[in-house]
Amino acid sequence: MKGLFFNQKEETLPRAELEQIQNQRLINTVQRAAANNAFFRQFFAEAGVDVKTFRGLEDLTKLPFMKKTTFREQYPDKMCCVPKSEIREMHMSSGTSGTPVMMLYTENDLDQWATCMARCLRMAGVAPHDVFQLTPGLGLFNGGFGCYHGGRKAECFVIPAGPGNTPRQLKLAQDLHTNAILCVVSYGARILEVMQQQNITLPDLKVGIFGAETFPDAMKDRLRKGFGIDVFDIYGMTETGGIGTLGQDCCDHCGIHVWEDHYICEIIDPNTGAPVPDGQEGELVITSLTREAIPVIRYRTSDLTHVISREPCSCGRTHIRLAPITGRVDDMIIIKGVNVFPSQIEHCLLQIPGVHGEYQIFIDEVDGIRKLYIKVETEPQVTGYMVSRQLKESLGFAVDGEVVPLNTLPRTEGKAKRVFYMKNGEIVK
Repeated sequence: MKGLFFNQKEETLPRAELEQIQNQRLINTVQRAAANNAFFRQFFAEAGVDVKTFRGLEDLTKLPFMKKTTFREQYPDKMCCVPKSEIREMHMSSGTSGTPVMMLYTENDLDQWATCMARCLRMAGVAPHDVFQLTPGLGLFNGGFGCYHGGRKAECFVIPAGPGNTPRQLKLAQDLHTNAILCVVSYGARILEVMQQQNITLPDLKVGIFGAETFPDAMKDRLRKGFGIDVFDIYGMTETGGIGTLGQDCCDHCGIHVWEDHYICEIIDPNTGAPVPDGQEGELVITSLTREAIPVIRYRTSDLTHVISREPCSCGRTHIRLAPITGRVDDMIIIKGVNVFPSQIEHCLLQIPGVHGEYQIFIDEVDGIRKLYIKVETEPQVTGYMVSRQLKESLGFAVDGEVVPLNTLPRTEGKAKRVFYMKNGEIVK
């Protein structure tokens, strides 16, 4: 359904007015952070930023960058800018690669999160009273609660199913006539797989919202056709407050709208930190404008994208449109001098008829030389030679491909682990 808005006035602000709002909110955020938190005072002072004379957007690039390590070093609450009595909730990353990233929320932060998520739901065509089934976990991870807060704010009938137990997910969707579902990309593919195996249909389902992993066009097409629904790419992260806080694509699917009244986007060269022109790929940098407990200042996300347009969209929204995330700076694989991202490999595999969505990438280093090896689930007519040939044509170098029967590789209820590093044939991480 086109034409649905949650905050129509705010979502369609003229750019000049939007930038005025950004400017004042940026000044307020910087000055409030410095006034209320010792870390931020030192953070700005070491960069030579005088917060009293800070001029907003004009001085944005004078502000220092934050990174994931910034959050880890200040764990758990050394960046908190409000008294503990004002904290109402917390969520955190898994911490599988080190100290977790913790995010604290005031009442206003929770409302901001819910509002951003509700905007995404409306933008996908989810109307009041639609049945909204959420599959991310409801716990320390921010996914499930972000869906829950947003679904309630958008006046949906919320089914907090949580992850896993796919047969139960499908029964709930059938019995309660689910209209919209939100999943991690790889779990959406798993639900579709079980549907097809059991010959189940969901006639009331009209919208699928997927996130937390890169979402190549080939996978979008597979989910769109398999479910018979429209699919959307939602965006957000723990550091910005959670799922949906940053934005999503609209029904015209012409880029991810980022809510610029709440966040400032920059695209920089990941090697130099210098801004790149619109249309050129680089690393996304985010500054929050309305987060109270823990604001983010020029946070380097490691996500690679580019600006598609700053002009009004045909959907009526005026907020910036970014290209879908193609990968992460730290996910890049260098093989024989060629830079490759897992999303490129997935897109390539899904071009082969009979290849399914489950695969594993092995990078094996032997005597200092890296080799790439792919294991993928396929139907019987697909051979390893077919996979290797397609990969070589697309990537430009030889890749060994092994095909395995369907339902061979492990499934996951959350983000799928796709990449494994090896040394002399032994997995090291």
